[in-house]
Amino acid sequence: MFSWLFSSPLPAGTPAPDFSLPDDSGSIVTLSALRGKRVVLVFYPGDDTPGCTKQLCQFRDDWSQARAAGVEVFGVNPGSARSHVKFRQKYHFPFPLLVDSGQKVAELYHANGLIVKRTVYLIGPDGIIRFAQRGMPSPAEVLAVKA
Repeated sequence: MFSWLFSSPLPAGTPAPDFSLPDDSGSIVTLSALRGKRVVLVFYPGDDTPGCTKQLCQFRDDWSQARAAGVEVFGVNPGSARSHVKFRQKYHFPFPLLVDSGQKVAELYHANGLIVKRTVYLIGPDGIIRFAQRGMPSPAEVLAVKA
């Protein structure tokens, strides 16, 4: 009944579940279409909240390192596209925020719950999870993982 409360992130070394989600502009992002690239998924609880703002601003501030490493970054949250657009514009995030209505993708990645569990994944170009951690690992820690 409460298994979601105690679930761990998917472990490194396992295949990343494929998904398709709309981003804040309405474009569809499909993980399998990004094969060949490193992808960071940042599951976060809420738009424009203190912890989530801090976490996503860290990825914004390290954006040049992510781009230099060929990494695509996506925030993932069940909020509306409208909420995501306002949040993204307010803090000038250079990466899309994906709309995960009903936490369907969060569930695939063991990040679902009453609120989304703050979880960061790095997926290698081969579609294998290389890094998975709850909380707020620094972008430098995530980007340092060789995939």
